[in-house]
Amino acid sequence: MSDWLSNLQWWHWIVLSVALAAIEAVAPGVFAIWFAASAAVIGLLLIVVPLPWQWQIIGFAVLGGVALLAYRNYRKKHPENYEQPNLNQRGVQYVGSELVLVDAIEQGQGRARLGDGVWKVEGPELPAGARVRVTGVRGAILTVVPA
Repeated sequence: MSDWLSNLQWWHWIVLSVALAAIEAVAPGVFAIWFAASAAVIGLLLIVVPLPWQWQIIGFAVLGGVALLAYRNYRKKHPENYEQPNLNQRGVQYVGSELVLVDAIEQGQGRARLGDGVWKVEGPELPAGARVRVTGVRGAILTVVPA
């Protein structure tokens, strides 16, 4: 194995870089791309400066690790702001909405019309037809109070 490692050329690193970038493209996780960049840097560096294989491996690992940690720290300090943070949390989108009870709330449970559907609701005892306001969500059950 050390025979193969001792013959590492610049183009080996470029091929590794392209392979890691392809892996990142197929299975994005913002992990492989930093090691792809690290492999590219080592490959380009070898064109200018010949390095023993041990330093190549160490440089690749250190550059990739530092780049990954720097990116993770940057993302923690600058989180992405999504335009629709509740996109896949349908019930949360309805907090503040006013609904009409289809079934009376008895023993804390009832049903209310929302758009073209009917949702389970929890809240104080109220008769059918009463107007309620959504104050929260627990799974697929809306928490309501009288409007």
